[in-house]
Amino acid sequence: MRYAFSLSLFLLLAFTTGAYAQESAAETVDRLRAQLLDVQAKEHDLRTRLEQLNESLKPENIERSLAGVGSTRPEELRESRRRQLTSERDGVAAQLKTLEEGKARLETELANAEARAYHQSARRPDTDQMMAVSSGLGYGWLMAGGGGFAVLALAAGVLIYRRKLRVR
Repeated sequence: MRYAFSLSLFLLLAFTTGAYAQESAAETVDRLRAQLLDVQAKEHDLRTRLEQLNESLKPENIERSLAGVGSTRPEELRESRRRQLTSERDGVAAQLKTLEEGKARLETELANAEARAYHQSARRPDTDQMMAVSSGLGYGWLMAGGGGFAVLALAAGVLIYRRKLRVR
């Protein structure tokens, strides 16, 4: 009985999970464009920071940044500051590379979503009405109904089977 219950629960969840997570192609395009704008803003900030770090790494700028610091070993201070800036620059460059890869992936997804949205908008209106069951909330209700029917049929089968076992 536990097996039948867990199987029926699994079937119900399997049929209804994807129904509410769907979004229209136009909504997907809008979401991807917003993400792309966000990535471009982050990329601009990282590029600006990378330029600042490259400028700060010039020997005269390192010297200028340590001008007010008194030390008996100024060359060690300069070397320490150079290592710190180099390390930070390498980290920013790695972030920028990762961001560029994500941006390329987003641009590809956006192009695909725009193509889907175009094809969706190019459909004839009567085709959309006929296909209304296969999208959005209508699809979810259809799958929930089918899943519910499957659960009921499975439960009825289990009850009939148990009654046959008692009769013997």
